[in-house]
Amino acid sequence: MTDHSDAMDRSGNVDAALDHCPLMSNYGPPPALFVRGEGTELWDADGKRYLDFLTGLAVVSLGHSHPVVSKAVADQAMKLSHTSNLYATEHQAPVALEIDRLIGGPSGQVIFQNSGAEANEAAIKLARKYQGRGRHKVLSAFRSFHGRTLATLAATGQPEKHEPFQPLPEGFIHAAWNDLAEFEAAITPEVGTILLEPLQGEGGVNPASVEFFQGIRKLCDDHGITLILDEIQTGLGRTGQWFGFQHFGIEPDIVTLAKALGNGMPVGAVWARRDVAAAFQPGDHGSTFAGQPVATAAARATLGVMVESDLPAVATATGAELRAKLAALPCVTSVRGLGMLVAIELDRTGAKDVGRACFDAGLIVNALNDTAIRLAPPLTLSPAHLDEGLAILGAQLQELHDADEDKSS
Repeated sequence: MTDHSDAMDRSGNVDAALDHCPLMSNYGPPPALFVRGEGTELWDADGKRYLDFLTGLAVVSLGHSHPVVSKAVADQAMKLSHTSNLYATEHQAPVALEIDRLIGGPSGQVIFQNSGAEANEAAIKLARKYQGRGRHKVLSAFRSFHGRTLATLAATGQPEKHEPFQPLPEGFIHAAWNDLAEFEAAITPEVGTILLEPLQGEGGVNPASVEFFQGIRKLCDDHGITLILDEIQTGLGRTGQWFGFQHFGIEPDIVTLAKALGNGMPVGAVWARRDVAAAFQPGDHGSTFAGQPVATAAARATLGVMVESDLPAVATATGAELRAKLAALPCVTSVRGLGMLVAIELDRTGAKDVGRACFDAGLIVNALNDTAIRLAPPLTLSPAHLDEGLAILGAQLQELHDADEDKSS
């Protein structure tokens, strides 16, 4: 048997451990080993401090190790960690009721999952069963991202991600983002579901237009199509509303959420109108760990803090300040997004180099491509940390600008 006792050396040196690491390489070599977090701050094994302006991909919206959530998790783990979904546990119903209230539409029902991909997978199954045979096709947008299971990958509108895993499940088609006419042209009698993000996160932080979303809702009504809204990244206050679709004045049939729901604990959920939810009968869908007590305790505590703090209002105010200050940085031609999920577009290539330089300087951001950088700081971001983080980003952008000036002189 292989001895992995030295897979991570005692100092936490990641590079020294890679040759012996038993983990698969699907994430590539890790640039740091993080051991502690508090609010916007992270520390690696060498004691270096970072400001996290990505929050684990829009997950820890309340910041790292929030005391209320951490206590709820610890207390629940000492009481009960698992039973199975043959039985109810104490936090499931309160969390489901709060999700239903925050969505604010016709009264719905919830099924818990462990992640965003699983939530979208369950939603697709629910929509297909509700629509019945012959209306199985799912229409989504190019540049969308809905997960990495085979079905959610097929729904993701990024063909370059499809190729290594072909053939993918049949019944998924795509149309251009924000192009209502193209969506309408793609509808056939077999299309029973439209799946959309209110704002494409991984696809570039591209918000939908009000006209597009209202038009999609009308298309769904006219053709009897189920509308699934993927709020995995946009839900729970990040865009300045509890859910991204609430910017557009429409009502969904199904909503998926995860990421921020547990502030770092793995928990997701699917909400559906009651008539749609009724399509799922015993045995139609399940998950061993979904909705288990520790995860739902985290979700209950997270939602409680979010509501008490009115985080959508916080995201609106802080997001406006963030976008204004980003627009003034070197090389930035535009800032897009909603609330505190934003991207800057640069006037030149080099975004990936800037992202790496920011990391080396102690700031975590995400280069989406060669010209765009995504930021999703915690909704609890302090003014001091906002300014400190943008000073780091601004310095790296200035270096990019100066380097190009030197080349051209």
